[in-house]
Amino acid sequence: MDQGHCCGRAPRAAARGGYVDVILSGLVVCAALLLAGQAGAQGAPNQVTPNPGTAKLITANQATANALVPPQVPVREGLAPVGDTHLWYWDTGGEGTPVVLLHPASGSGLIWGYQQPVLAKAGYRVIGYSRRSYYNSDPVVKDRPGIGSADLHGLIEFLALKKFHLVGSAAGGTIAADYALSHPDRLLSLVIADNSAGVRDGEIAKAAANIRTNGFDDMPVEFRELGPSYRAANPEGARLWTELAHKALTFPEFRQRVANEITTAKLEAMRVPALLITGDADLITPPSIMRMVAQHLPGSEISIVAEAGHSVYWEQPDVFNRAVLGFIAKHAQ
Repeated sequence: MDQGHCCGRAPRAAARGGYVDVILSGLVVCAALLLAGQAGAQGAPNQVTPNPGTAKLITANQATANALVPPQVPVREGLAPVGDTHLWYWDTGGEGTPVVLLHPASGSGLIWGYQQPVLAKAGYRVIGYSRRSYYNSDPVVKDRPGIGSADLHGLIEFLALKKFHLVGSAAGGTIAADYALSHPDRLLSLVIADNSAGVRDGEIAKAAANIRTNGFDDMPVEFRELGPSYRAANPEGARLWTELAHKALTFPEFRQRVANEITTAKLEAMRVPALLITGDADLITPPSIMRMVAQHLPGSEISIVAEAGHSVYWEQPDVFNRAVLGFIAKHAQ
């Protein structure tokens, strides 16, 4: 999972009463990029098989030139005080069951333009946020980087969520798996896309290491994380994705720790309903690796998405959204 590039940090207002408000910039940036786009790639068929404080209101529901990017629903955004840091988040609010979205290392809380309105209109309360050193959140401090899943739990407590669905893409999938191991009682379901669930032992870790050739991490992020079919058919969509990737990381990257050593044995003991999604052209987590993960997650389902790379949520959003909505509907409260 790959890092974006540095860009300027959006300005923020001063803290008041232990809480910090942000200016209405975050999803406006995302909406502006999406409004500039052309039509994206059409959804391709997928295969799903079972396997043994105060916040400010922003509206981003302007008309869009991209028929596949729906207008965004109104959200509240703010800076949540979590431990020794502040995390930028947005929240559609309402009484629906919460769905929390975890971004990849190449993205931030801005990337969910295809998912936010679809999930919200299906009746869910949708929440996205940026991890430390990503868009509008505080930077990682090298001698105390924190734990990604612990930060997530702090945000969950701040928002007073009880039980919720968790969706993680790429590096966000590692944090999602780590959270599921630490707090399985809080999760209704778990969706991990384009990530090997953070497993660091056995055949999964070996396979993940084998496919990373020398110089791979030096290739452009859009080559590594967007499939060739998408880049060929939708250069404008690829440009928009790359712009968001370049806006994602606002401080030098320093990866956070995990709370658990994620092993195949621990996955086998997990009892959270899980859906695994990957693209058939994913250079980092190809179907062969995702099937290995599925073999160690009891009762999990797997969706292999045609003509998609490491960013299924963006390359094939219709397929991604249908898979997520269908899965979480089976695991409602």
